[in-house]
Amino acid sequence: MKDKFFDYIHQLQDAITSKLETIDGKATFKEDLWKRPEGGGGRTRVIENGHVFEKGGVNISGVHGALPESMQAYFGVKDADFFACGLSLVLHPKSPMVPTVHANWRYFEMYDKDGNIVDQWFGGGQDLTPYYLFEEDATHFHEVCKTACDNHNPEFYSKYKARCDEYFYNSHRNEARGIGGLFFDYCKKTEDMSMENWYDFVTEIGDSFLNAYVPIVEKRKEIPYTEAQRNWQEIRRGRYVEFNLVHDKGTLFGLKTNGRIESILMSLPPHVQWVYDHHPEKGSAEEKLVEVLSNPIDWV
Repeated sequence: MKDKFFDYIHQLQDAITSKLETIDGKATFKEDLWKRPEGGGGRTRVIENGHVFEKGGVNISGVHGALPESMQAYFGVKDADFFACGLSLVLHPKSPMVPTVHANWRYFEMYDKDGNIVDQWFGGGQDLTPYYLFEEDATHFHEVCKTACDNHNPEFYSKYKARCDEYFYNSHRNEARGIGGLFFDYCKKTEDMSMENWYDFVTEIGDSFLNAYVPIVEKRKEIPYTEAQRNWQEIRRGRYVEFNLVHDKGTLFGLKTNGRIESILMSLPPHVQWVYDHHPEKGSAEEKLVEVLSNPIDWV
């Protein structure tokens, strides 16, 4: 299973980066191959200073070795080894009219000292973070997510949409990071779902990503914007940074397993503002966004 999924994310990375370069029309992805001293490595691809994308990364990795003590305590195991692979992407567009997007699809195995698999699971999801709310874009993104889920289980979308709203939440701000999508983790073998079934589900979600995001980018990328709207984008990006550094479990796992710091922090935008006690004007488009982020909506 690990070889099968590792091959899949290599192919998915190629498909996504190729399409994004075509959309941008100016910048291309810089590729960086790296190795982890404890075992494994990855292929990082970063795009910067493009016509559409100010900064973005589409990274794959496959790492293995002894599970660090801090993570053994987290999982409640002793003397365990692990293998983890996945694709993680974050795209920060230049225009505040185009939303930031994040996605991740991953697979994890844990072994005893004899090399036997003692646990395995899939995880992942995709979520959208707009700076200006176009409701039809939110509906489109969620409809694509729901269609992909419905092909496997009619309960998956509502379940994983709710988890996404719960997970990507800045509790210290009492607001969501964005307008959500899907979030699933610890997808293990059950009576109803084999690991092959989970593989089929996760790869369909991965395959749906471009259909969920690209039409939104194409529709919004040439809309004119003001300096004030750009400032608002940078203020909201600050909330994105806060979530990733304070709450995100993926960032925590990477840092605690001696992950590659450049790949882990690739998700951070290049230009950000933290304005003291900032509040949007009453009745403004900016206030509308904040109100939606404070109260998750069922988009489909």
